[in-house]
Amino acid sequence: MALKVGVMMGGWSPEKKISLMSGKNVVEGLRQAGLKAEPFLLTTADKKEKHLQQRLKKAKFDVVFIALHGGFGEDGSLQALLDEWHIPYTGSGALACGLAMHKGCSKLVFEAQNIPSAPWKAIHKSVKPQDWTKDLKIKVPLVVKPADVGSAIGVTIVKKASGIKPAIRTAFKNSSWAIVEKFIPGTEVTATVLGGTALPVIEIVPKNDFYDFDAKYTPGHSDHIVPARISPAQTQKVKAYALKAGQAMGCEDYYRVDFIVPKKGEPQILEVNTAPGMTSTSLVPDAAKAVGISFPQLLKTLVGMALKKDKK
Repeated sequence: MALKVGVMMGGWSPEKKISLMSGKNVVEGLRQAGLKAEPFLLTTADKKEKHLQQRLKKAKFDVVFIALHGGFGEDGSLQALLDEWHIPYTGSGALACGLAMHKGCSKLVFEAQNIPSAPWKAIHKSVKPQDWTKDLKIKVPLVVKPADVGSAIGVTIVKKASGIKPAIRTAFKNSSWAIVEKFIPGTEVTATVLGGTALPVIEIVPKNDFYDFDAKYTPGHSDHIVPARISPAQTQKVKAYALKAGQAMGCEDYYRVDFIVPKKGEPQILEVNTAPGMTSTSLVPDAAKAVGISFPQLLKTLVGMALKKDKK
């Protein structure tokens, strides 16, 4: 009997649209790889665990490919349920996903591992607005972002002090936590880790002011340069830090780590993505392609990895 793969997509996070794009690509790619793949659209009704469990039981998937981005699908919540229900799934386990999804938690891991990252401060929405900038030792320019949302949603680059509070307000529209971080100019790069090996580092050149939602997902609005135009020493450091960050969080199988590389000094880690995009403009498929792994091959490999291991 052919292996039956359920591709989870949709959901209710602000990244739903991107998840649907990734999911469609994954279904097509898995079918090209000769696997029986079926889309499994998550809806708000699935917020009830019993409803989701019944749907999955009825579907009888051998393995689930998680093509969800943000929120429930990427923060460890879904992974914890799938563990409980003994359903194999792609990517990292619940704890790693939770640590990677929350940028404040990620920062603490980076600091503990001596991985360079920009100075930062976390602010909870319970803090009164007049206290948002109290004891803020980070000078403009800076970046304000929601702590647990991806795809550059709610991110603001602040160039004047008067823009800090509006930027924090924007972040709070998408999360209970805002991260204020020193803006570091440099080359934006990303390193994909597949099966414990760092793939070629990709340089991201957005056509917009920064690598925002539009630049990420609109074909032609950013260029991916492989290999990245940074020095061999910087490339090796990016790869080493990517592996170190993922290992410290307990990431498995595949993940993507983003960095800013200044002209001088150490690469600065930005974040770890445990459910990276699989759209036509996504970075992980490009990294795999650079070492001769086609998209269907990549997907088949990830399904194989999911079936081989026990989630912690």
